[in-house]
Amino acid sequence: MTDDGVREAFGVDSGGNAVHCHTLAAPGVRARVLTYGCVLQSLEVPDLGGTFGNVVIGLDTMEDYLTRSRYFGAVVGRYGNRIAGGSFTLDGREHHLPRNNGDASLHGGPGGFSNRVWTVESAGPAALTLTRVSEDGEEGYPGRLTARVTYTLSGGPEGSEVRIDYHAVTEAPTHVNLTNHSYFNLDGGPDVLDHELTLDAAHFLPVDEGQIPTGELAPTAGTPFDFTTPRAVGARIRDDHPQVASAGGYDHCMVFSSPAGELRPVGRLRGPRSGRVMEVLTTEPGVQFYSGNKLADHVWGPGSGLCLETQHFPDSPNRPEFPPTVLRPGQEYRSTTVYRFTAQAPADERAEGVRQAQGEDTEWR
Repeated sequence: MTDDGVREAFGVDSGGNAVHCHTLAAPGVRARVLTYGCVLQSLEVPDLGGTFGNVVIGLDTMEDYLTRSRYFGAVVGRYGNRIAGGSFTLDGREHHLPRNNGDASLHGGPGGFSNRVWTVESAGPAALTLTRVSEDGEEGYPGRLTARVTYTLSGGPEGSEVRIDYHAVTEAPTHVNLTNHSYFNLDGGPDVLDHELTLDAAHFLPVDEGQIPTGELAPTAGTPFDFTTPRAVGARIRDDHPQVASAGGYDHCMVFSSPAGELRPVGRLRGPRSGRVMEVLTTEPGVQFYSGNKLADHVWGPGSGLCLETQHFPDSPNRPEFPPTVLRPGQEYRSTTVYRFTAQAPADERAEGVRQAQGEDTEWR
């Protein structure tokens, strides 16, 4: 580690490029960010008793990120989420993308932003800005795109937060949809079934067997997708609702009721054991809520963490009825998401009761 305690070597990627880790800190929050994929490797905040703990899934070595990562903490793009058929037509020209998720292109393809080493533009004790140029044709996307991501930590008596600002410009028309793919676990326990979630989302996007939106905007009321009032993540995760059953849990875009564009609160997650509370604010129109259904290796099992990936909708390039994701020369892509942390009294018995009803030795199937 260097004398200022901010930057240290972390290893090399598969192409031999050096990867570094930057440590950031502000009152009530500490983070480690890798230049590889803009990965948020760790994010530490205090519990109700003041003890700091990591609330995101991270890996220990560069080799782990090359072989075991499920986009842990990474910035995904050019297009976060799925594009059906690995193709889209823009201004009359068809563009073909790698199909790395069945018949779909997922998170920008295997050579997407999450698997690239970014350049540090500026670094300080509590902020880090990383940039990269995605050349015309990279992973099939048109236009030479210059992207910038800034992590900023801040904190005080009322809580702490990590703010992520995304910016991009292009030299030719293209599609852009950037997001952070952190898996959150506020308690550090074996799963997040008892975490209490609230989302300002009166609608969600049903998907087909390939996890591609059907185009329908379905109401959440009366379904397992209704988190408009606080509910434990596991309360209805085994319901026979076809959308939950086919995904093995949640892996759906939740559509916010409030209009996009302005930074506003859209969600809240509470850990019942630690007392940690995470509020989500974003400028985006939706969030991909993923309950970690397919996590499985010798360390992290299914449901070990959940993702709240603020973003535009999946497959928007092929869905003119969805909010547009086209970026043209002369325009600026801007998006902001804030994860704000506090600690409150332990969760009520309703969330904890889900675990008791299901048994302490909960299995995901």
